[in-house]
Amino acid sequence: MKKFLYITLGLLLPVVASAQKQGSVGDTTAMRQVTMETVEVLPAALKIKGMLLLNKDVQYELEGAVDNMYNFKYERAEKQFKSIRRRYPDHPLPYFLMGLSQWWKIVPTNIQTRQYDNLFFAYMDTTIQKAEALYEKNENNTEAAFFLAAANGFSARLHSERSNWRKATVHSKRALEYMEIAKAGNGLSPEFLFGEALFNYYAVWIHENYKMLRPVLLFFPNGDKRLGLKQLRHVANNGFYTGTEAKFFLMKIYANEEGDLGESMKLARTLAEKYPDNAYFQRFYARLLFVQGHFTMAERVSEEILHKLDQGMPGYEGVSGRYATYILGYINQNKYRDLDKAKQYYLKSIMYAEMTDERESGYFINSYLNLARISDQQKNKSQAKRYYTIVLNASEKKSSTFKEARTWLKANKKVK
Repeated sequence: MKKFLYITLGLLLPVVASAQKQGSVGDTTAMRQVTMETVEVLPAALKIKGMLLLNKDVQYELEGAVDNMYNFKYERAEKQFKSIRRRYPDHPLPYFLMGLSQWWKIVPTNIQTRQYDNLFFAYMDTTIQKAEALYEKNENNTEAAFFLAAANGFSARLHSERSNWRKATVHSKRALEYMEIAKAGNGLSPEFLFGEALFNYYAVWIHENYKMLRPVLLFFPNGDKRLGLKQLRHVANNGFYTGTEAKFFLMKIYANEEGDLGESMKLARTLAEKYPDNAYFQRFYARLLFVQGHFTMAERVSEEILHKLDQGMPGYEGVSGRYATYILGYINQNKYRDLDKAKQYYLKSIMYAEMTDERESGYFINSYLNLARISDQQKNKSQAKRYYTIVLNASEKKSSTFKEARTWLKANKKVK
């Protein structure tokens, strides 16, 4: 839990300064004033001119590359990013995209793998160096400030995941400083609005869910959850570089924070269909199908995940295997009544959980729980006792799994 809080704060820090002078990022009147002042002082068209980030020709050229990255066709995507780098060697954009590609190699493993850390940090450091050079030439360069905030923000997040708190703090502080300048671009493009949208939502969410952090949040501007969701939807529908990232966050927010599985499902389906080889999107979609009772579709997607895992496709590893095998175990147990096949899938789910060091996960515990139920149903009491004992030792004492295991074991004390 402590790690999660640091990660969340690390994610929010880079966008806090975007509203410091206005007092609140949730103040829509102030936001409108900023936009109008920008228009009066300098037309948006002139501001956009010269920005590679907003260059439509570059976006058209990179559209396939960005899609390839999110579809885990990393080699193809990076080849295209490097092509842009050859033509714009002094611009931070291609280096940032190369860093983002490394980030999406890490995401499917629940941030566990460190294999890509060095490359990720190297590209983000280069992004910072290139953006600093542009910023030194013009301190009003909002595009340079955007990349300085973004690269520092991503670096802070991964340092947080790795418990490198000093480095995470340094990068967050730098991101804050540059977001103050980058906020001038909020009225120019949804790319600039993405960070503010996340802050608006999560500042309130943290206040509602973590009382211990409320004193810290006194130093932050006020958020606005409804506005944050609205802004995220705008970015999701209109952003080029940040559109998929916005959908990614919205999908998780609706499922985990808002409890709106219907909206989450729409986004998950969209992402899974557009990026069918993205292991993260596929397993999130499979989980939503499963919890909402769409077993036929959940079965199909889960089987596809295991097929891709067997083929060694990028991003398909133990975490995805744990999801898919559990879902297939449950379906075979409760829909097809094929208990032997269900047992095989549950044992595989346990194997994948152990591979990824997720012995406290619900999939691990419930796989053992269902194995115990099946063994009891098949009159194999000694095996049921072994499985229920594991459930008892792995579960929290107030949980339903603990209570079920304890009740069964008390009633079957004489079983050897």
